[in-house]
Amino acid sequence: MITASIGGAINSFAMGALLLLYVAVISYLGFRGFRKTRNSSDYLLAGRSVNPFVMAMSYGAAFISTSALVGFGGIAGEFGMGLMWLVFMNIAFGIIIAFIWFGRRTRRIGLALDAKTFPEFIGKRFQSEKMKVFIAAVIFCFLPLYSSVVLISGARFLQEVMGLPYNAVLLIFAAVVAVYVIFGGLKGVMYVDALIGSIMVGGMLTLLILCYVKLGGVVEAHRSLTDMAPLVQSRLPLEYSLGHRGWTVMPEFNSVWWWTLVSSLMLGVGIGALAQPQLAVRFMTVKSDRELNRAVMVGSFFILCTAGAAYMIGALSNVFFFHTDKGIFENQSLLAIEAAKGNPDLIIPIFIREALPPVVLYIFALTMLSAAMSTLSSLFHVSGSSIGHDICGKLNRNGDSAALTRSGVCIGIILSLIFAFILPPGIVARGTAIFFGVCAAAFLPAYTAALYWKRATRAGVWAAIAVGAGVSAFGLLFLHRKESAMLGVCEKLFGKTELISIHPWPYVDPFVYALPLSIITLIVVSLLTTPPDEEHLKKCMQ
Repeated sequence: MITASIGGAINSFAMGALLLLYVAVISYLGFRGFRKTRNSSDYLLAGRSVNPFVMAMSYGAAFISTSALVGFGGIAGEFGMGLMWLVFMNIAFGIIIAFIWFGRRTRRIGLALDAKTFPEFIGKRFQSEKMKVFIAAVIFCFLPLYSSVVLISGARFLQEVMGLPYNAVLLIFAAVVAVYVIFGGLKGVMYVDALIGSIMVGGMLTLLILCYVKLGGVVEAHRSLTDMAPLVQSRLPLEYSLGHRGWTVMPEFNSVWWWTLVSSLMLGVGIGALAQPQLAVRFMTVKSDRELNRAVMVGSFFILCTAGAAYMIGALSNVFFFHTDKGIFENQSLLAIEAAKGNPDLIIPIFIREALPPVVLYIFALTMLSAAMSTLSSLFHVSGSSIGHDICGKLNRNGDSAALTRSGVCIGIILSLIFAFILPPGIVARGTAIFFGVCAAAFLPAYTAALYWKRATRAGVWAAIAVGAGVSAFGLLFLHRKESAMLGVCEKLFGKTELISIHPWPYVDPFVYALPLSIITLIVVSLLTTPPDEEHLKKCMQ
């Protein structure tokens, strides 16, 4: 780890006091959620009466985590400002389309069916208890991967900036979040998220302004970054020359870097936001469409100020690392990925640590801590509801599944910690992209059909989920080089890292072909099978 030039200047007592105050406020909000949680509906859906500002901030805080601020911010340090297109996709798909076209009908149909979770929503819509259980099982199995990378990104930040032990931070993160999720339910989660989201917006906007001040202003910072384009060829390894043209332009079309940026990071994460269980459930927490309409502007502003600032800072960090005269890297002029020793997850933490005065670090320590905790709380809540309400809910004779859900939260936290301890470095952005892509391929066609296509059948949905999840898994194991080479299954069976080596197939994310195949399967199978019950359709799609 690079020795912190200012780490010793941080006042441990002041930071400790600030963290204690922060935890106290969060504990109070969690306690308020606990006091207002009287049944499973309160625990799972916050009583369906959440304020639009709270809903929008909670949605955004659950959406944008440290995996975006630290992981994708670091990827921007590698790829450059082309990643800003992901911000606009997140706003277009994750906020505008999600709230207006998905959110309204999700709220109405969920209320008509009395659905309290995403698996229950899909299961009741297509009248299949087995489908509900299967979707919940898939979510419970894959969610720890995503929650673990959020844990990793938050822990890496505090490790690099504050000098705290990595393993200890992982355990503290999990313990603090567990308290208010287990006892406060979704009300506690959303109250905390509203506070956390506000801290994230203020923190990231401040960081972006300070970044520009540090680099001589907006015009000078962008000019310097543009002038650094020749360094791609002269300073970086051969793999960076496969389409990388600098940090202020998109990679060369159809190159390795273009496919990685567009298919894995932009399409998978941008479109995948529509099928995130922890986000979809928030649409069912408000009492009318009016609240969703009001939340659109708040959510869009949140994404722009948090993710947009992080990606811009990540790209501009190259200017700081290369032109700094502080000698913090033994008088070397380094690019961002060089300063981070090849691990993009460390670019943002090291930049914040080295570029900002100590007093400002307190703000950003809380910002990153908030980003991690907000998403983790949502993921742990969904993980717990999947096993407690959807899978094991019938075991509770009084019909209140809150106790089982709390047990499910504990199991989800333990699994996430296990993954966080064993996953390799640099996994944050890729792990996020995998989770979003798999969710989109497996669930997005079924979710869309549940909202808008009356002719969709139970058999069609089953087939679409199977094809989406199966093709995604096959692509990760045998076609997409990044994962297939790391997992080693393809090499053991066939003696090569991927089955198809012709460009661009080793670099095309499985999401690109898994989602269309899932959609086609849903349409074909639905048209070939018996139409659904008309009375049920009238009930849920009136």
